[in-house]
Amino acid sequence: MTRVWKWNRPVTVREVLEDLQQERSIAYTTVMTVLDNLHQKGWVRREAEGRAYRYEAVSTRAAYAAALMNDAWSQSDNPAAALVAFFGMMSEEQRLALQDAVRMVQGPTAENPDSASRGGGR
Repeated sequence: MTRVWKWNRPVTVREVLEDLQQERSIAYTTVMTVLDNLHQKGWVRREAEGRAYRYEAVSTRAAYAAALMNDAWSQSDNPAAALVAFFGMMSEEQRLALQDAVRMVQGPTAENPDSASRGGGR
């Protein structure tokens, strides 16, 4: 998936193969099998081009990472403790990024403390 995300466009087995071969020896059939497996799992879509296929990521790398985190978190028998442990592993830069993300998700109402009191009970 890293190679497919890297180009951010539909890629052929040959393109991925040539890129991987700059780092190590790998067979065409291995790359073809991996891309086919990714297609079967729904991570890439493919479109025929002549006798070959062009493969394209179905989701972004960020969405994939989020799905992995969500899956791991949902399998915890104590999600709050898992989050505390995860946050404890974060660098200061990562914690700041998390705070920014929470603000984005909460939207503008989070910045206005009066908005919480307007929600109900009147």
